[in-house]
Amino acid sequence: MIAVILFSLLAVLPFWLFWTNPYFLGDLRYSIAAVQIGIRLARIQRKFFSLVDCFLDQVKKHPQKTFLVFEDSSYTFIQADRESSKVARALQTRAHLKEGDTVALFLGNEPQFVWVWLGLAKLGCVASLLNTNIRSKSLLHCFSCCEAKVLITGTELRGAVEEVLPALREQGVRVFLLSDSCDVEGMESLSGHIQQASDQPLSPQLRANVNLKTPALYIYTSGTTGLPKAAVVNHERIWMASFLGCMAGVRTDDVLYVYLPLYHTAGFLMGLGGAIERGCTVVLRRKFSVSNFWNDCRKYNVTVVQYIGEIMRYLCNAPKRDNDKDHKVRLALGNGIRADTWADFLERFGNIRICECYGATESNVGFLNYIGKVGAIGREHFLHKLKYPYALIRYDTEKEEPVRDSRGFCIKVPKGETGLLVGKIGVGTPFSGYAKNKQQTERKKLKDVFEKGDVYFNSGDLLRIDNEGFVYFQDRIGDTFRWKGENVATTEVADHLLTMDFVEEANVYGVKVPGHEGRIGMAALTLKKNMDFDGKVIYQHIKNYLPSYARPRFIRIQDALAVTGTFKQLKTKLSEEGFNPSVIQDPLFFLEDNKGYIPMSQEIYSSISEGTLRL
Repeated sequence: MIAVILFSLLAVLPFWLFWTNPYFLGDLRYSIAAVQIGIRLARIQRKFFSLVDCFLDQVKKHPQKTFLVFEDSSYTFIQADRESSKVARALQTRAHLKEGDTVALFLGNEPQFVWVWLGLAKLGCVASLLNTNIRSKSLLHCFSCCEAKVLITGTELRGAVEEVLPALREQGVRVFLLSDSCDVEGMESLSGHIQQASDQPLSPQLRANVNLKTPALYIYTSGTTGLPKAAVVNHERIWMASFLGCMAGVRTDDVLYVYLPLYHTAGFLMGLGGAIERGCTVVLRRKFSVSNFWNDCRKYNVTVVQYIGEIMRYLCNAPKRDNDKDHKVRLALGNGIRADTWADFLERFGNIRICECYGATESNVGFLNYIGKVGAIGREHFLHKLKYPYALIRYDTEKEEPVRDSRGFCIKVPKGETGLLVGKIGVGTPFSGYAKNKQQTERKKLKDVFEKGDVYFNSGDLLRIDNEGFVYFQDRIGDTFRWKGENVATTEVADHLLTMDFVEEANVYGVKVPGHEGRIGMAALTLKKNMDFDGKVIYQHIKNYLPSYARPRFIRIQDALAVTGTFKQLKTKLSEEGFNPSVIQDPLFFLEDNKGYIPMSQEIYSSISEGTLRL
């Protein structure tokens, strides 16, 4: 009788679990994957094993498997191994590189980027991944951040390097061009030396002192200082980001489409790094193309794609075709997709599992929406919170600081309320900070959060967690906003505007645009006495110094900028007022493509609001 009762209870148990928690199976799968990754990390800690070691293991397992596809060329794992060994030997000979040296990569998405990074990793060197959009002052600043003594660039970026070459030579930086020849003094061609180098394996002893805590990369992120910040990425962090593909369900037989820039965390760590960890094939593209996206997926039998929210919107806005669902894509991994775009994407392009994630290059906490709940950036899980302690705390957006109680401690928000995400900094959840920027590193720390002496990482993001444990992104605080998948530092933009002889003050902020993710740039300016605003001159100036995504699309001329009692510029009210000429009485200007700033009209505003004018 007892046996019958026990059997009945066991038979009913799965139904009861599903009834009490409809996400039980998803939570269970996540738990199993998390435990497996934890075991792997423990092994790596006992006997260090880097991502390049993982790559070499994949070479041994399946040398003839296709590792990288680029345009009309493809490379097997063994070919990639040999190409990277040749790069390593050429750099050893020409640049005299050794373990611990830092080398800056100023390259676009191409196989040479991958070979150079693998070659540097084989030598135990640190790679500084430079954003190919940066120029002049920002480019030079990136060198001072990471103290790189070698720069490797491609022919398409040669002009940008030549602009700062005198300053680089003063700093003793050696510049290598991936070309067969170079007639510029101070630049050395490298391709010929690579071709002549041996492709034999290099000794692991060259990187014998590298461990989990050793810096492996510098990845640049925009900050409130107005210049890029070099986030220090160690080998442990590389592994954690690379495991994301495993958590999302990427398999060894998948074909991963990478078009996001390799100098970013998403393209490099989650894309390339994740593919190496899984041992799958990467289809690499120079940059995103709406018209070629699905054609590429069909041509190369792509099964997994990466995305940022804006990309998904572009795809949904493209003209519909009869073969929209004719592809093999089964999984999309990325961040920033809006709920309405998410639904539209699934309806139009078929049964693709969208795995939304959340995190930052330097952050010590992130989330993964492994369930696929539309609109959520992640889901709470007890194992995840055990490993990465975090909290949402009450935040005063007017004072721009956390709310503290009578004892001076922060206040956790209840489920359903919006709060600032903070992650506890500890041995297992470190915050490496920014290279040679102690001030900005300290600004990202919150102290005495819940008890005296504790320290938390300030994400700068406002999130909300519902009663089912799903996490939703609400807004970004501070001086940085996000547009076109890029972080824009308002101070950097303001600094460039202030160099104009007719600009007295500049307050840069982001404004929401109907139908678009993130916020687009807008600037409130005051003009110097007896001087007029010149839209063409200011456009030419920012065109020369700022990437397209950072250029203010709207400019508002004010008699005086609004500030707080401590003279901090007020952005919230300006951001809320937006760019509607019927609401704002101040002169407004709109950046018309390739023409400069023209007076903002109600007609332009309507076109933007209705989506007929694309930004």
